Amino acid sequence: MNQEDYAPEDAYEADSASGDDAEATRRDAGEAESSRASRGWWDRNADEYQSEHGAFLGDDRFVWGPEGLDEAEAALLGPAASLKNKDVLEIGAGAAQCSRWLAAQGARPVALDLSHRQLQHALRIGEDVPLVEADAGRLPFRDASFDLACSAYGAVPFVADPVNVMREVRRVLRPGGRWVFSVTHPIRWAFPDEPGPEGLSVAASYFDRTPYVEQDEQGRAVYVEHHRTIGDRVRDVVAGGFRLVDLVEPEWPEWNSQEWGGWSPLRGNLIPGTAIFVCERD
Repeated sequence: MNQEDYAPEDAYEADSASGDDAEATRRDAGEAESSRASRGWWDRNADEYQSEHGAFLGDDRFVWGPEGLDEAEAALLGPAASLKNKDVLEIGAGAAQCSRWLAAQGARPVALDLSHRQLQHALRIGEDVPLVEADAGRLPFRDASFDLACSAYGAVPFVADPVNVMREVRRVLRPGGRWVFSVTHPIRWAFPDEPGPEGLSVAASYFDRTPYVEQDEQGRAVYVEHHRTIGDRVRDVVAGGFRLVDLVEPEWPEWNSQEWGGWSPLRGNLIPGTAIFVCERD
């Protein structure tokens, strides 16, 4: 089996190549290496990403994944009217599109991202949302600072220690706070990252947790993505101090004809592409 067949589903916010010279492999990658690779990848690729996908994401739209499920419809954080005056932390915010939608509902969002360049795009779109450049594993906020936290394909797929992120989110949430995050559906890691028929045949073990790494000629990681099974994700949530209240697997809607990396109407109508975990802090 060659590496192209074995490569997992690239995450929704990282679907273009890291560079012509990058070598794709599966190997261990720790917390520091993963964080460093993510920061560098997003600083290099933010311009292309926003140019290619900005129209779909909008300037002030809260979409949970390539299927196009809107928070306005899904209300996973709660009914829109209930968001007024809520303090909300968006993790892995990119250009803060989701935070801008939250602000329009009367919430007080803070948009956090590891990438300086992504946050520059947030400033380009508008300066109406507070921005913080920081790592999701070391949130620079006091305990019990927020009512809600959310992440649409941000941070969680790229960290080596997801339980640490869960615990950090729990720490900054107030009692009863809700934490909702979306990731590539874990089943996609068993299939080639292709939108056509070639992406419908199992090519790798779903149970292989070895990280997907793209590395330069010196062996330094330039992109890292970590695979967790559905069971792993549930256990991470619980170990982080949360109660899982829902697991949403959006179906592909008839109106959505776009292809985005390995996401497509063909695959989306047959296998899930996104998993959304709805968690609460007791």
